[in-house]
Amino acid sequence: MWPAACDLLNSGATTTIKHKYLFFEVFRQEITMKVVAFNGSPRRDGNTARLLAMVCTALEHEGVETEIVQVGGKSVHGCTACMKCKENLDQRCVLTGDSMNEWMEKMFAADGIIIGSPTYFADLTPETKALIDRAGFVASANGGLLHRKVGAAVVAVRRAGGLHVYDSINHLFGIAGMVTVGSSYWNLGFGLNPGEVDNDLEGRQTMENLGQNMAWLLKKIGE
Repeated sequence: MWPAACDLLNSGATTTIKHKYLFFEVFRQEITMKVVAFNGSPRRDGNTARLLAMVCTALEHEGVETEIVQVGGKSVHGCTACMKCKENLDQRCVLTGDSMNEWMEKMFAADGIIIGSPTYFADLTPETKALIDRAGFVASANGGLLHRKVGAAVVAVRRAGGLHVYDSINHLFGIAGMVTVGSSYWNLGFGLNPGEVDNDLEGRQTMENLGQNMAWLLKKIGE
């Protein structure tokens, strides 16, 4: 669509600066931004999933397309530091047999990325850590594929340790040159059994505010 639009402008069909401005303004408004959220919890409908859904609902209300990808509970391998991604430069990890390359494709194509994890002994789930390590390494090896994308961390926690999980996710965003978005509080929701985060009123408001802030930032970057 974009090359065709440029051809139309260069063809003389629109000759004035005003017409060209209006053309690009209409074209810009038709562009749909997308955020991909990765659920690092093995529980598909657990507290982490519910928190991610809250953020995605707020994003969609602002006109941003969203997708939630299930990562937790999948059989995935961690990074082996083989350095093949630096040799091949094909935006892929050489390890096969899991869904990591599919997830990375979604990540690299998105405008915004949310990574969610429950708190396991004050840290990430192993699946979430594998996603961060392998996607981060491939992105860096291929010229910074995550550079200036918008990123947000979402954490479900029973009592303590959630801030360490929050920080660990944000470490990826920082080293990848991404723009990290916050909310009215740290992006945490409190609950143990599935569904208990629904009772965390402040956590729910935090997720809604996060989605609104992320949508605002994406639109500003896209201007």
